[in-house]
Amino acid sequence: MAKVLVVDDEPNIVLSLEFLMEQAGFEVVTAEDGEQALEQVSVASPDLLLLDISLPGMSGFDVLERLRSQDATAQLPIIMLTAHGRDVEREKGMALGADDYITKPFSTQSLVEKVKALLAEDQP
Repeated sequence: MAKVLVVDDEPNIVLSLEFLMEQAGFEVVTAEDGEQALEQVSVASPDLLLLDISLPGMSGFDVLERLRSQDATAQLPIIMLTAHGRDVEREKGMALGADDYITKPFSTQSLVEKVKALLAEDQP
């Protein structure tokens, strides 16, 4: 079973994403800030990250950069989630190596489809 790490500082969003991913058949681990996210990546070895940009302390962009700079996590599929839909942020996320970029509010169905598609690409 693929493992998805949900990183968001809003508990209601974490809960809804956790429920959504579990319903889609994934194991879910969560983190509420950037430091916790990096810790969970090393401890839980998720197969994909759903990463909010606006986090307390270290931003989602910082987490993304840190993960992309390490060999072990350079290829980890990462979908950025944000309430900010500005093109400049989308471009920054993609330039830093995000696999996809989704603006809140989003379609739960399309999110599940994107997660499944990225995980399918990742299979040898």
